[in-house]
Amino acid sequence: MIPQKLIAELYRAAHADRWTIPIERFADALRMSADHAAPADLTRYLRGLHLEDLALACGCAAGDQGAWDHFVREHRPILYRAADALDPSGGAREIADSIYGELYGVREREGERLSLFRYYHGRSSLKTWLRAVLAQRHVDGIRAVRRLDPLPEEESADTLSASTPFAPDPDRVRYRALIQRAFKSAVSALTDRDRLRLACYYTQQLTLAETGRVLKEHEATVSRQLAKTRQVLRREVERHLRDEDRLDAAEIEQCFAYVLEDPGPMDLGGMLRKNSASDRSI
Repeated sequence: MIPQKLIAELYRAAHADRWTIPIERFADALRMSADHAAPADLTRYLRGLHLEDLALACGCAAGDQGAWDHFVREHRPILYRAADALDPSGGAREIADSIYGELYGVREREGERLSLFRYYHGRSSLKTWLRAVLAQRHVDGIRAVRRLDPLPEEESADTLSASTPFAPDPDRVRYRALIQRAFKSAVSALTDRDRLRLACYYTQQLTLAETGRVLKEHEATVSRQLAKTRQVLRREVERHLRDEDRLDAAEIEQCFAYVLEDPGPMDLGGMLRKNSASDRSI
């Protein structure tokens, strides 16, 4: 049990009132951190936390716009630099963007948003924690792909006949066609505004700020909505493959693996140009 006097002291030290966080919510975060660490000296442990970062995480998880704006402004560049360091080709940027949606909490349970921030306990700085989350997701992605790679043949390349032609994997062609069809269906079900946002950011290569000016949205709103739309597309593609194409979970994962390896002739720009007249009215 944390004494109320200590909670009030830590609340002031964290400047938690900047994000309009009720002291009770901040106290819950302190209790969760303490329960997770089970320190021998509770007071010393709590005073040693990164209190301002913990307060910011509480504010973002609660949906405080000021807290989220501050987080995007101060921490997104850090996360992007970490992503570029992990994968200079830009592949980790997608992971970084997806993390934003989970941080904001696009899913709910019993009316409460499930934000990834609930796993931040203030023991390390927020930027260190974000880098750790990004790195773990990146490693998980690599492992997932490797699990789908075929095992090497026992024979060496020298023992194979040079005249033996390479036979294309028939499942690769079929799965790629199925996921392209499912993706096209999912995109067509989006609202005009969601399609326009995707078109600005992905096909026209606008920045989040430029996309926001086009749609008259705040940059942070663009980031959240893009993350939410990506999750909607993923769920709808999986549903289509499962319910309409009758694929099981392993086959669905294989579809995603093949299309990530080689998406083929997927005209994203053409899919997003549907109802262009209504897009321009936004």
